[in-house]
Amino acid sequence: MKRALYAGLVFGLVPLQTTMLTYVGVGGIRPDLCLVATCLVGFLAGEVEGMMLGLALGFVQDLFSAGELWLNLVTKAMIGLFAGVAARHLASATPMAMLGTILAISALSGIIFLGTVRGAGGLAEMGVALVSVVFPQAVFDAVVGAGAYWLIAGRTRLHPTTQVGTVPFAG
Repeated sequence: MKRALYAGLVFGLVPLQTTMLTYVGVGGIRPDLCLVATCLVGFLAGEVEGMMLGLALGFVQDLFSAGELWLNLVTKAMIGLFAGVAARHLASATPMAMLGTILAISALSGIIFLGTVRGAGGLAEMGVALVSVVFPQAVFDAVVGAGAYWLIAGRTRLHPTTQVGTVPFAG
């Protein structure tokens, strides 16, 4: 079941992101669903699965984009690894923790892409791109990721009275 879900994500997210999300964008900014999915898998399933999904999603993105070769592959793999490590060190995983994690990861990823693509541009041009593209996209990614985490975690989380070692209605 898990393999089918991951295969669906790998082969479905990139076409969805390039076709359907043009209509969902706000001010020309669209969420990076591959980044969000990689963060969610790293956060929920661990750093190894997050890294492996990130490798696969990054590879597919690199195949279909005209950007720097292997940049998506490396960054998405590192994103999955970092999200898994961050989740392991959290005392309480909440949608707000996911929001902060994805916000930081997306902003860092955007800065890396901006530095790679526009490396020769001036400092003022990079500052404008940070304010007008990178940070709004990071916020959009964080909101989408936190919402998805809220939906997923709410359905898979144990109810407080059914935790291991407790007997509900014992009295």
